[in-house]
Amino acid sequence: MGNCTSSHVTARRGGPMNFPPSAKVVDLEGRLHQFRWRITAAEILSLHPKCYLCSADTMVINSNAPPLPADHVLQFGQIYFLMPLSKSLLPLSLQDLCALAIKASTALDNESGPLVLDENRRLMRFHAGWELQGYRRTL
Repeated sequence: MGNCTSSHVTARRGGPMNFPPSAKVVDLEGRLHQFRWRITAAEILSLHPKCYLCSADTMVINSNAPPLPADHVLQFGQIYFLMPLSKSLLPLSLQDLCALAIKASTALDNESGPLVLDENRRLMRFHAGWELQGYRRTL
């Protein structure tokens, strides 16, 4: 087994790539929407009137996924799910949570390239058009 690290990630034109964190919303079709600005649950739901929004952090087996209040500001670094209103009062089964986890994982994987470590040892996605400087792989 090996470890991969990167001491610096840059764009081909030079300079470090610093993307702001985002709030991530997975929709009913499994598409990932990233918001890098302040946005409320009401603003998202205005585009999805037959859905409610819930945080991945509040989802547990045999409980319903509580809807976020309309004035809730989505937090950067958090994952949220759009859920059909018809499921708002139904408890989540293990199968439901597994399906949502797979949906989120697939959406995040499809977002871009593989994970690398940045200069602060945080995981980040490697995007096409970037170059790795100081890339090191140990076996």
